[in-house]
Amino acid sequence: MTTAVIALPERRAAFEAAKCIYGCATLSFHGVPGFDVYNASIPFDWQGNRYIFGRVERRAEWARSWVRLFAESGKDAWTLVPDSMVYQMEDPYVAWVGEELVLGGTHVRYTAGRVDTYYGYFYRGTDLHDLCYFTTGPDYMKDIRLVQLADGRLGVFSRPRSAEIKRRFGSESQIGFTVIDSLGGLTGEVIAAAPYIDGLFGRGEWGGCNQAYLLEDGLLGVIGHMSYLEATRAAQPNQVYMNIAFVFDPATHAVQDLQIIGTRPCYPDGPSKKPHLCDCAFTAGIVMRPDGQADLYSGIGDCQVGRLVIDYPFAAHGAIVDPRACAAR
Repeated sequence: MTTAVIALPERRAAFEAAKCIYGCATLSFHGVPGFDVYNASIPFDWQGNRYIFGRVERRAEWARSWVRLFAESGKDAWTLVPDSMVYQMEDPYVAWVGEELVLGGTHVRYTAGRVDTYYGYFYRGTDLHDLCYFTTGPDYMKDIRLVQLADGRLGVFSRPRSAEIKRRFGSESQIGFTVIDSLGGLTGEVIAAAPYIDGLFGRGEWGGCNQAYLLEDGLLGVIGHMSYLEATRAAQPNQVYMNIAFVFDPATHAVQDLQIIGTRPCYPDGPSKKPHLCDCAFTAGIVMRPDGQADLYSGIGDCQVGRLVIDYPFAAHGAIVDPRACAAR
């Protein structure tokens, strides 16, 4: 059963009329003066400390960013880890595959001073400070995400976006999904061939998976983003990005419980990199809280990172399974 497509502005209006947000904050980042930190990974624990990867970029620049590692230094406060690796990427994410940490992000390639293409870079390792680059995603594809399945194999979410997809579906992008046996099978060709998931986007909409979780019932909880253009009096329409969640069956490719879980007005007021990004909330993912609710992390305005306290969106499907408890093949 696929999810019926209802126009995103209507879904947004329904969400904002009934939303339950229990707290919000803007994260502070220290150690990178003159730079914004945004579109971060979710926070994660390693050897007794909590870390986050963030996209570091000057406010006036675009597609000239680096990914840096920050350590938690207070409530919603993060400080650059001295002498940590500098990754020439943007929009980082992390996933555990057995005992290995995988770091992914988008690498932008320039030719003669202009953006030529972009693709996903992937690093892996058991030492946070010594991750090794091991594979590259397809050209013109962002938001590739991995999740360990119950049988130890890996689910791979893709996000193809092309003129052919727009002609065929009327939407700007699709989300695809495929399964591989191990990280050794993660190649650009395999990612590009991932079958599309039906019923997620309407005409003029796009989106992607930002973090995926194995749930106790064997299904996958997906935290992602959905986007559309909103006409304004300005020459350039607003790019509206919203935080979403849905449950995905990796065996049947069926989607259920598709819902909006956050929009830019849910977060504290703040600046945006450009006027047309004032309504942008680019999702990172959720981290469970001791009280059973979830912290939802998101880039906001392409220049900050925000946090919301929300109800756990996958409660009907059990708790999140720690991927380090799954035996990788």
